[in-house]
Amino acid sequence: MKYFRLLKEFIRAAVVEEFEYRSNFFANVLGTVSGLFFALLTLQVFFLQTEQIGGWSFEQVLVLLGVFNALSGVVSMVLRPNIGRIVQHIRKGTLDFILTKPVDSQFFISFRHIVFWPITDVLVGFGMILYGGWQMGVVLSPLNIAWFLVIFFAAVVTLYSLWFLMMTLSFWFVKVENLTMVFMSLFETARFPVQVYKGWLRVLLTYLFPVAVLTTFPAAAFTGGLTWHEATISLVMAGGLLVLSRVFWKTALRNYQSASS
Repeated sequence: MKYFRLLKEFIRAAVVEEFEYRSNFFANVLGTVSGLFFALLTLQVFFLQTEQIGGWSFEQVLVLLGVFNALSGVVSMVLRPNIGRIVQHIRKGTLDFILTKPVDSQFFISFRHIVFWPITDVLVGFGMILYGGWQMGVVLSPLNIAWFLVIFFAAVVTLYSLWFLMMTLSFWFVKVENLTMVFMSLFETARFPVQVYKGWLRVLLTYLFPVAVLTTFPAAAFTGGLTWHEATISLVMAGGLLVLSRVFWKTALRNYQSASS
């Protein structure tokens, strides 16, 4: 309950701060809508040449694109503003102040700075998912919705854990920011179903940088095409990476030398 109340305060502060600059908020909403328009236009161009991409229909890819858009919103809301600051905290010594707070350092450093406006990306993403499912005639039941949300949450946890693991390397290496660009470039491959990629590349995008877990499997869960094998991969990948990120963070802290030392 302590951490739940703390998270509520972080969100409340983010909302208050954002609405101090309402014009900025609506400008960002406009940016979300225009980005969605061009993404759909690009998708339409692909399907003018073919009826399927990697065995996926237009409506299925639309659902997948909605999942990608929602995850992008999570990145902009939580991951980039928080995990992206780890390098600065270490370089400037502000990590010392975080470690002295009566709260878990990984929790604080992961959720302290939430940006509110990208909630539009999340909402638009879920809107695309619902629209694509409606076009396909997907029947929504409480069980199906719950199953999709579990797999989607596994995707969020996987994305968080991968980024946190990468940024924790800044305890030992200086140029970790460059890895962020590589990470985001790889994330862009999640705009398409993993079946588009062939051979060893498909294996890498399933198990090494799990694009399949991020967007393909959640989209398949919503449309009813997810197998138990794929669901197991999603849940094991999310749980394993989360534990690994926690262990790696604790190891990094044990090797951390305070800025005051």
